[in-house]
Amino acid sequence: MIKRFLKLAACVAPMLLAVGCASNKPAAYDYTAFKAAKPRSILVLPPLNNSPEVNAGNSVYAQVTYPLAEAGYYVLPVGLVGETFKQNGMTVAQDIHTLPPAKLQEIFGADAGLYITISKYGATYTVLDSVVVVSVQAKLVDLKTGTVLWTGAASASNNEGGNNGGGGLIGALVAAAVKQVINSTTDQSHPVAGVASVRLLSAGMNNGLLYGPRSAQYATQ
Repeated sequence: MIKRFLKLAACVAPMLLAVGCASNKPAAYDYTAFKAAKPRSILVLPPLNNSPEVNAGNSVYAQVTYPLAEAGYYVLPVGLVGETFKQNGMTVAQDIHTLPPAKLQEIFGADAGLYITISKYGATYTVLDSVVVVSVQAKLVDLKTGTVLWTGAASASNNEGGNNGGGGLIGALVAAAVKQVINSTTDQSHPVAGVASVRLLSAGMNNGLLYGPRSAQYATQ
């Protein structure tokens, strides 16, 4: 009886492991609309900032062009885009995000628009640590049709290596207090936002953006 049970367990265990691995693997993104639209140029709208940090929008906005250009797309200069909105009385990102895609295409001539939302930006303080976290989400929209071509999300922090320092509880408390002062008095979030932007917008990542026409890897995915 025991032998039969062990044999059954040996047969069932690999099946359970396979099911567990399959359930943890994210579903493959459907790129049908993306591949059909074949966007060449991207208009990045001023990010929607849902964090309490007033500088979050400008920080992220200043760092999104690089990964998109590296991915093989022509990106309209964000300074020029921001000034165009300003000259037309549009200074609030939430209002800009509600503009009809076709109107944006008419004004800027871009194939697609990138809508970014910032959910976290800045330092959070706990008893034993102070961590800067930036979390962003984005969607790429065909400006001619309004079709969503792609959505993604990414996060980064300045404590991803963990805290392995010694010194006991008192040392940890002092280190956390010092770190909080540094995070609060200097712009520690800006480089973290750069990492989050690269993770969000780099092509070739799992369920990430496809390579654009300026990339040697265009149409290989």
